[in-house]
Amino acid sequence: MTDLDVSTAQRFARIALGHVRREYPHKLDHVLMDDADTLPPRVLHPIFFGSFDWHSCVHGWWALLTIRRLFPDLPEATQIAALADDSFPPDRVAGELAYLARDLSGGFERPYGWAWLLALHQEASRASDRGWRAALEPLARAFADRLREYLAILTYPIRTGTHFNTAFALIQSHEWAGEFDPPLALAIEERASAWFGADRDCQAWEPGGDDFLSPALVEALCMMRTSQPDDFPRWLADFLPRLGASVPETLFQPATVSDRSDGKIAHLDGLNLSRAWCWRHLARALDGQERARALAAAEAHLDAAMPHLSGDYAGEHWLATFALLALLAGQGGQAGAA
Repeated sequence: MTDLDVSTAQRFARIALGHVRREYPHKLDHVLMDDADTLPPRVLHPIFFGSFDWHSCVHGWWALLTIRRLFPDLPEATQIAALADDSFPPDRVAGELAYLARDLSGGFERPYGWAWLLALHQEASRASDRGWRAALEPLARAFADRLREYLAILTYPIRTGTHFNTAFALIQSHEWAGEFDPPLALAIEERASAWFGADRDCQAWEPGGDDFLSPALVEALCMMRTSQPDDFPRWLADFLPRLGASVPETLFQPATVSDRSDGKIAHLDGLNLSRAWCWRHLARALDGQERARALAAAEAHLDAAMPHLSGDYAGEHWLATFALLALLAGQGGQAGAA
């Protein structure tokens, strides 16, 4: 089984350190109200201006703080701490909050960036030697409030394999909410049950050409995280009734990536990593042949993606985060935990 060891953690840290403060190239999620709104990323987003886009910068920071916690003796750990101290002071947090207060910012980074910010804050809260938890908490609370309001008005879940996927956002938000906002955790559980609880016999018509999430597997993992432990095995047996026969076959076959310089096609490396993350977690709810098939599928997907985490910025600015998720899953960790 592919594991997270010191050399792999160092590789991930070096990749993320190379982009979280790299401002350009940059893709903004930004509504212009007038000419004065034409501003560079570092002005609009005093913390999260690197990594090509806001959400990738957020989860690049999550990866760095996670690696520092797990490997405190890594040479890069000191650099990570110093860079975070410089990045998370109150004035920079205030700048990020000010952006959220702009007109027409309600849909900014919804829901993917919101969920990753909550995961980042939870990881920051584990650094007892630093003030990052308190520094980032106002930003986390702001996004938690947005998520609460969003859950109340979202009639139908979004099942696409990209940033708008509802199940992925619920997974990433639920653990934070359990610690910091129990009513939000309950709301997440209730909405997940209402949206996905009756789903049966998933056909898994995937992947799409730019998926980095498996709609089928992230839904299953969402239900695993939000259901009662005794209820989930029955739900999964109904949702993937032929899992022991490796059906739907597409869920067990790594996606082919034809051009890693194309940012959308490069998403498919992320799909392979996120499937590995899901399969490793789901395997814990399985026995016998089904468990073996899930773990074998995870390993096959990791083998397909791990050689391609760097080398082209289209993937380099984000793929290591999803590799870290997958490797943590192999060690018993949840999305944000070891």
